[in-house]
Amino acid sequence: MTAGTTVTPDITSWPPLDEEKRAQGRRLLDWATAGEGPRLCLVRGAGGSGKSALLAWLLAGTVGRPGLTVHATVPSEGLTTESFAWELGRQLGYGPLSPDRLLDQVAADERPLLLLVPDLHRAGAGPADLPSAAPETLVAELLEPLLALPHLRAAVEVGASGLLAGHGGAEVVDLGEGGGDGDGDGTGQSSYVSYISSVSSVSYVDLVAAVPRTVDGRPDWSQAPAPVLRRILDAALRTDDQGAAVRGLLADPGFLVHGSATALTATLADERIPVPGRLREVWRRAAPELTAYHTDSAERAALLHAAAAATDPGLAEYLRPLAGQHWWSTVWGRPDLSVSALASVPGVEGRLLAAERTGRLGTYDVGSGAMSGISGPSLDTSPGVSDASRASGVSAGATAWFGHPAVVRPRSLAARDARSALLLDGSDALLPLVTDDDPTTAFALGRIAEHHGSAALAGEESLVTALGGGGIRSPYAIVGDRGGTVHVWSLGEYQDVPRSYRVHEQPVTAATCVDTADGLTLTFTAGADGSVRLWETSAEPMPVPVQQRRYRTTALAAADTPAGPVLAVAWSDGELHLWHVFSGRVRVLPWLRGCDALALTPDGLLVIADPGGLSAVRLRLDVLWEQ
Repeated sequence: MTAGTTVTPDITSWPPLDEEKRAQGRRLLDWATAGEGPRLCLVRGAGGSGKSALLAWLLAGTVGRPGLTVHATVPSEGLTTESFAWELGRQLGYGPLSPDRLLDQVAADERPLLLLVPDLHRAGAGPADLPSAAPETLVAELLEPLLALPHLRAAVEVGASGLLAGHGGAEVVDLGEGGGDGDGDGTGQSSYVSYISSVSSVSYVDLVAAVPRTVDGRPDWSQAPAPVLRRILDAALRTDDQGAAVRGLLADPGFLVHGSATALTATLADERIPVPGRLREVWRRAAPELTAYHTDSAERAALLHAAAAATDPGLAEYLRPLAGQHWWSTVWGRPDLSVSALASVPGVEGRLLAAERTGRLGTYDVGSGAMSGISGPSLDTSPGVSDASRASGVSAGATAWFGHPAVVRPRSLAARDARSALLLDGSDALLPLVTDDDPTTAFALGRIAEHHGSAALAGEESLVTALGGGGIRSPYAIVGDRGGTVHVWSLGEYQDVPRSYRVHEQPVTAATCVDTADGLTLTFTAGADGSVRLWETSAEPMPVPVQQRRYRTTALAAADTPAGPVLAVAWSDGELHLWHVFSGRVRVLPWLRGCDALALTPDGLLVIADPGGLSAVRLRLDVLWEQ
């Protein structure tokens, strides 16, 4: 649906609707398909009147139907402003964002957006004396600002409450009386506490009694009924036992894995509640992803374990066995490292070259994350390199990289070996990093920098925009430019000119390559248009992208593994995709934050640099693409 366009709906093509609901369904559908008129539709009615079912009916009818798109559906039961923002951000394709960042993104979104919000009157979580426990807080902090945006429309279920009643000119679909499912009591009282009191009078003790036990008498949360997992923390908060019930749940790692992630998030946000170890910090790191829809307990354990690694060793060790059953699990974490670029070191097994945001370059042991050395070679300053530097606005006087972090800020690397590399500076300068005692390498890498520096001076379309490396048997540098051309250089032997091909229609944003056991050299590059392309350098590039999305690629890495070549692609919406290159199978790894840089080893260790530091994840290649 586009702004200003009216779609004439055919209600008979929607799923069947009970006769007593057809008038309300017709009204809701007319509102949804209208190009003009109220931007808010309130779906009202008492408990059991069918409000949520009516919204589900509308959504089901839009599947595969051109002209009407529901961009997000956010069931709000138990959500706070923050957890609502995370879920809406995921569904709109931004990834989980804070409420303020979400509002900025929606404001900048050019699409005419249609949202469905079931169960707003059931929103809220956490201690009853905090604002987060009331749905009115979500309305004031997020929904009202969203509804102020002229390109956003929303159908919101409010039960018998007065939520959003002051929003002038709203369409109202009223389903009247119902069967008493606990939607509300018609009095206008709509707080979270009154809601959970009305749906059940079951005490915390009774809920605990409904949880099966292990052979040694501990609660087996993996077998607990879903309603118990959803409500037991709320019941614990209402229990008059000086907080003992809440502390007991928070100290039980099994409950952390299986309990309601939204309830845990709201409860742990209350600084008054004591928690074991550094749980509050760990949960804060994992919560944006944990509150997504994850039904696999091993995956939830893997996410929580990833957040606990190097932060809460006790919790991490408890979670390790369950996390290890998943197809990925964290091996180590270095939250103290803020890394902007990564590259595997050719010819040195288990070594990683990493550039910190301060400009310091170091080598690290891939298996442990321990630093194995600080690299401090010189930047070559041959005349060609100086020209390249001037073309990019970088001082040619930077001769000792580690001594001048204010001058050089690497954003990508292509390693030749443990002592030399090409780097792409934050100001788009392509620079060689070499030792003083290796003039041959200095000349070869200087030639690459000179070639691209001269080309950039001749035309802006040749300005370097991406650099990647790869190749275990023979190292390569993959250079991408603003015009979409990809240039392949051998770092193992001198080349006067690269092998080049215009692979993209827009600037190249990321690059990597892998040499396979059967002698193929596969380059993977990403364009500003959201395309990822494959080029086997002895032939022409593939005519269609490996992948095309509406988001920006933030990092690429590839390796030839025992399962065959694998490509890792990180996206600006926070998704991390793992491709089995020859079969085209893909798996999404739900990482905790957006990725800034990646490195992948042949044995399936994925190293991730993100705003939270540096981490290594073990991929189980034998089961990775089993669905």
